[in-house]
Amino acid sequence: MNKTILVIDDDELLRKNLVRGLQQYDFSVLTADSAEYGVQVLSRVSVDAIVLDRMMGGTDGLTFLKQLRESGNSTPVIMLTALSGPENAIAGLENGANDYLAKPFQLQELVLRLRNIIKQTPQNTQKLPDGLIFADNEFFIKKNDSDTGKLFSLSGEEKKLLQNLTTPVGNIVAASPMVAKRLRTKINGVLSDLDIITIRGRGYKLIIGPITKR
Repeated sequence: MNKTILVIDDDELLRKNLVRGLQQYDFSVLTADSAEYGVQVLSRVSVDAIVLDRMMGGTDGLTFLKQLRESGNSTPVIMLTALSGPENAIAGLENGANDYLAKPFQLQELVLRLRNIIKQTPQNTQKLPDGLIFADNEFFIKKNDSDTGKLFSLSGEEKKLLQNLTTPVGNIVAASPMVAKRLRTKINGVLSDLDIITIRGRGYKLIIGPITKR
């Protein structure tokens, strides 16, 4: 299947067992021993799904999940827990989990559930280019870690075009030349490593790299 999974769990033995087991099913596996380190991993790479422990030291899994969804990240998540009772499953699902699996569990069941949530998730969850964040149906510009983020002021047409250009990055999108020109000017003004180019006869494409002066 060649999909990348991030396992976030403070149980070292479980992480090691999941790495070995999931690799046998052709998954690539990254691990984090805390929610805090999981955030760092996700800031650098895009993954196809997350296996998340609910009860961890530091930031717990439920809080991590809430923050993940509030940031606009819709990567599918399977939450693991040793807690019993339907109320715990409901809490996880209500806060953004795509599925919920009680410990102990069979590896084959986890694999099946991972395949299902990846298949059901639209392929628009890839990481946005650095500096660009989408949350609460708005784009924000965040140039560095200390930057709190600033609303990217776009018209409705410009925002729709940028959404289409970034789901996923590399899409070729038909659009009004005037709207594309306005969006390109705004992007060039705030993010020096992003540009919009014209694909003759087809539309426009967002690229990552130095701006080409025209």
